[in-house]
Amino acid sequence: SQGSIVFAGENLVGLPPYRILRAGIARTFQNIRLFAGTTVLNNVLTPLTYRIGYSLADAAAQTPRYLQQEDEARAYARELLKILGLEGREEELARNLPYGMQRRLEIARALASRPRLLLLDEPAAGMNPAEVASMVQLIRDIKDRFDLTVFLIEHQMGMVMNLCPRILVMDFGEIIAEGSPAEIQSNERVLEAYLGRRGFAAAG
Repeated sequence: SQGSIVFAGENLVGLPPYRILRAGIARTFQNIRLFAGTTVLNNVLTPLTYRIGYSLADAAAQTPRYLQQEDEARAYARELLKILGLEGREEELARNLPYGMQRRLEIARALASRPRLLLLDEPAAGMNPAEVASMVQLIRDIKDRFDLTVFLIEHQMGMVMNLCPRILVMDFGEIIAEGSPAEIQSNERVLEAYLGRRGFAAAG
């Protein structure tokens, strides 16, 4: 209801989503929001359209400029799908992917905009322990490969403790602790909130 959200010196409050995207921020959702009725490849191509440099006339006439940029976009989208373990599924409908792969596709789509900050909203939601372990490694690889900052909200404490070098713990909208995994695990307020009452969400 009040305050500011500043990224790279720019206040983002009130900006439309496309301006936030252009500022270098991309996100995934707690409840997967893919373009379910189109292909895996098209899901990743969609955020690339804001970077196109050809005109409507170029597209209508299929000019060399148009063809080159379309080829480059498709090549980059396919590269992202390969990195995210979705190679060979480009022409499948997004809705037909297994749940874990839909999570990966949503991350690939977010990465397609080449963000500096990637926001992940409960990326391990609904996953079994093996899938959670795989997601932890995937996020590590993404951070290193794309040299970006990852901010995640997550209730899977094993994932948070294994992945995040810096953690904030919130209880009823109030930050009650901030620090390394070791500091958080021994924090009395965290232990009371997590073990004594409701559990906590962590962002790292």
